[in-house]
Amino acid sequence: MKISKIHLTIATLVSIFIFTSCNEDRFFDQENPNAITSETFWKTQQQFNSGLTAAYGTLQFQSISGGELQYEMALGDIAGSESWYRPTAFRNLTYTDATYYVTDKWNELYIGIFRTNQIIEFLAQADDANFIGNGKAEIEAQARFLRAFFYFQVANTYGGAILHTGIPKTDEELNKPLSSITDVNTTVIIPDLIYAQNNLPTTWGPDDTGRATWGAATALLGKVYLFAEDWPNAVTQFKNVIDSDLYQLTPNIMDNYTDENEFNSESIFEVAYSADLNPGVPGGNVDDTPATTGAEASTMATALGQLSFGAYNTLLPTYYLHELFTNDEVDPTNPINDGNTWSKRMNSSIVPINGEGLYYGLEIGEKGGWAFGQSAYIKKFTNWYSLKAEDSRSRSGINFRHIRLADVYLMYAEAVINNSNDFSTAITYIDLVRSRAGVKTLQQYMDENGGMFPQLHISKQVHGSQPMVAASANTVMTHIQRVERPLELCYEGHRWKDLVRWGIVKEVFTELRADEIWRTEHLAELEIEDDGIAPLFIKERVRPDFFLATDNYDSATHDYLPIPAQELQTNDNFND
Repeated sequence: MKISKIHLTIATLVSIFIFTSCNEDRFFDQENPNAITSETFWKTQQQFNSGLTAAYGTLQFQSISGGELQYEMALGDIAGSESWYRPTAFRNLTYTDATYYVTDKWNELYIGIFRTNQIIEFLAQADDANFIGNGKAEIEAQARFLRAFFYFQVANTYGGAILHTGIPKTDEELNKPLSSITDVNTTVIIPDLIYAQNNLPTTWGPDDTGRATWGAATALLGKVYLFAEDWPNAVTQFKNVIDSDLYQLTPNIMDNYTDENEFNSESIFEVAYSADLNPGVPGGNVDDTPATTGAEASTMATALGQLSFGAYNTLLPTYYLHELFTNDEVDPTNPINDGNTWSKRMNSSIVPINGEGLYYGLEIGEKGGWAFGQSAYIKKFTNWYSLKAEDSRSRSGINFRHIRLADVYLMYAEAVINNSNDFSTAITYIDLVRSRAGVKTLQQYMDENGGMFPQLHISKQVHGSQPMVAASANTVMTHIQRVERPLELCYEGHRWKDLVRWGIVKEVFTELRADEIWRTEHLAELEIEDDGIAPLFIKERVRPDFFLATDNYDSATHDYLPIPAQELQTNDNFND
C-alpha cells in the first residue's frame, strides 16, 4: 500500500473550505464551541499542513488528473472514439459551454484555487512563532506552486481566467472580467513559481513524497515561458532542471505509467492515487461535497482500458498514432529491446493485434476486439500488466505524471531551436528519449543517410514511402511536433495544448482526414486477408475520427474550451 502524508483521505477537512451563512434566527448566531471555523483553524503549522493536504487533494479530481481527461485527450490527433461514446462531442468538436467536462474542469480547478488562496491569505496573518525553521515559507511556496499550476490549467484550457488572488468576500470581488493568458502569467503564475523556486526544497523526506519541489516549480516555469514563446527564459529554466542532476530517465519506460515504480527518478510532478485507500468507494468520488468520502483512486484505467476486460475503451488510438508507433524502427543494437519487434514505448502505450507479450494475463486477441475499425487499444495508465480485468468500481491506483524528465528534454529541444536555431543540441536531447525507447536515433538515421532522416509522421500505408529530409531547425522542429511528442507523451494530457500553441491543428486534421478518405476508398485492398493487412490490420470499416472535426474546427472557437455557461450567467462583470 502506497501512502504518504499528503496522500491521506481529506474528507474531514472539507468543512474548513466551505463558507455558509444564516441570519434568520438568533440561534444561528451562537458560536458552536466544537465547530472548526476559519477563525479557529488557521493557527498552527500542523493546521496549515492539513490545509495543504486538501489543496493537494484537489489534484486528484478526475478532470484535473484522472479519467475525465479523456475528453480533452479526444480533441487532438492521437485519440479517436466511437459515435456511441461520450467523448464523441469532443472528437467532433460539437461540445458547448454547458457540456460536462467544460463545466467540471473549470469548477474543479477553481476549488483548487480557492483552497490555495485560503492558505496563502491566512498564512500571512499567522504568527511566525507557530512555525518551525523554514516551515512557513515552505507552506506558502507549496500553496503558490499549486495555485500557479491550477491557473496554468485554467488559462491554457479556457484561453484566460477570472483572477482571484484572495478569498472573495463581496460580489464585486467574486465577479470579475476574464483576464488574458498574458495577464494571468504576469499577475499570478510567474510570481508564484519564482517564489516557489526560491523556497521549495529539491527533495522531501520519504514521509512527504509527492509534495511540490524546486524541480517542479522550475520545470513548470519553463513551460509557462515556452507557451508564451519567451525562448531565452524557457531555455534557462529547462537547462536548470537538466543540469541539476536531480532527475534521470528511468531505464524502463513503463515505470512512468504503472503503480510499480512511482515517484521514480524521472518524475518531476506526480499526483498520487491509491486503489487501497477507501476501498469500495467508486473511483469518481471526490472530496468537494460535505460528508462524502473521496475515492483516492483514478478512473482513468476504466476509461481507457479495453471493453473486453471490464473497461470502456472510450478512447482509441488513431490510425495516425498506431502507424507512428510501427514506423518507430527498433534499434537492434540497443539491449533495451531484448529481441522485441516493436519499441518498448509502443508495447507500454498501445496494443495492436500483432503486439507482444501478455495483455490482462492473456495472449493478445484471445478475447474479443480489434474489429469494426478498432485497430489498437490504449495500454498507458491501465492495469493490463497486473490485473485480469479493470475494477468494477472504476478504481485504479496508478499515479498521474504531469511533468517528467522526458517531457522536459523535448521542451528544451524545442526551446533551443526557437531561441537560436540550434537543432544539433535539440537532436542530442531528442535522441536521449529515443535511445531509452529502444528505437533508432535521429543521429543513427543521419549517419546512415548522409545527414538525412525520414519524416516518420508520413503514412507509408497511404503514401508508399516517407521522404528523407536534411536536418535543419525546421525539419527537427517538425519531428518534435509530429513524431516525438505524440509517441513519448500520448495520453499524458499535453497533445491538444501542444497543437494549439503551434497553430497546426487545421493542417494536421486536414492531412489525417485525407488519409481516412484514402483508407476508406481502399478498404477492400486493406482487407485482402481475413485479419486485414499490416501495419494496421483494419477490418470491416475505417473509423471516421476526423470526418466532422476537420470541417467543424475553427481556431477562434475551438482552440480553447468555452467559458462555462454558469460563469456567464452568474458573473455580471464577465464582459466588462
